[in-house]
Amino acid sequence: MATQLAVKLGDYAITEAGFGADLGAEKFLDIKCRQANLNPEAVVIVATVRALKMHGGVAKKDLENENLEALKAGLGNLEKHIENIAKFDLPCIVAINAFPTDTKAELELLKEICKQKGVDVAISEVWAKGADGGIELAEKLLEVLDTKEAHFEPLYDLNLPIADKIKVIAKEIYGGDDVTFTKKVMNKMKKYEAQGLGQLPICVAKTQYSLSDNPALLGRPEGFDITV
Repeated sequence: MATQLAVKLGDYAITEAGFGADLGAEKFLDIKCRQANLNPEAVVIVATVRALKMHGGVAKKDLENENLEALKAGLGNLEKHIENIAKFDLPCIVAINAFPTDTKAELELLKEICKQKGVDVAISEVWAKGADGGIELAEKLLEVLDTKEAHFEPLYDLNLPIADKIKVIAKEIYGGDDVTFTKKVMNKMKKYEAQGLGQLPICVAKTQYSLSDNPALLGRPEGFDITV
């Protein structure tokens, strides 16, 4: 209701979908947009140098130190989030949420790599400069809205069986190979479908630290299964 209200009250409505394109954005696009009949026109993916260095193997205590190689190594994680948004046929822009400990070299490297991937990118310094720190991001987002088309489509068909919908999310969004269902879960899915609930969208809870269901698998993990 809040988002529908915002759409009617302004020229642009921006809402925080949640954490990650594998969690918050997937739920927003596959669940909320269906329920509220929303047609998003663009996505802002927020990234930080610190998080990408962590995905590149840097310990939390060392994240304040410049490390260009770790930043490069962790970029696979950001690339996956960008690819995930493209699966919904939506344009995106990367907002680099700048921290005081980020070095100029790190910020420039991240901007350059995003540009090489064909993705618009802007530095957001709202934390340090207030509204003035968000002007670059706002202007570039408006440019994306003016120049790129959105053809939003949810990821899966609601008429698919529950297990198949979960597999679509696990394979397409997380990058997993397959899904393992426990016997208890299989019985529950049969029960829900017998109750006429099989055509509802799927809301998944998993770790926010990894694209997989294992918080220790950082970066862009491959060759894993999801267990439900």
